[in-house]
Amino acid sequence: MVRLLYEHSVTYRGYLIIPFVGGSIAGEEIYSYALLSELGHRGRFHKTANPSEEFSSRIEDMIKVAQTHLAQHSEIDDDTDYFKHRYTYRNNLIIVLRQGRKVFYDHYPPSELTNIAAPRIFESESDCLTWIQQGLDLHHQPSGL
Repeated sequence: MVRLLYEHSVTYRGYLIIPFVGGSIAGEEIYSYALLSELGHRGRFHKTANPSEEFSSRIEDMIKVAQTHLAQHSEIDDDTDYFKHRYTYRNNLIIVLRQGRKVFYDHYPPSELTNIAAPRIFESESDCLTWIQQGLDLHHQPSGL
């Protein structure tokens, strides 16, 4: 199972670049990346894994490869940071969004780019994050004997 390294994610040209270990050669990890688009399913590379088809043994270099590819091929020209309020908790990616007075979120598990957020609206970012953390903590409690 591949774990997406959300804690090393970087935003660029309307995309979130998410590195992950794509394999190993002679004991050295080889990195790849996946993308989320601020346009969602309308984004050309939304939920795409490594459209540049290049790999690297360093996360920083993999990010540069992704940025170069997006600089040449991204359909998004603005500098809006849709992913500005993103957090990693228990290896899950949480993106908190605000529209007017409504706060909601996207939630991606550690191993796949599938949004599993509950359709729920919050009054504040803090309320949203607390609710998510409580749910993830409850899910990870050790079971009784």
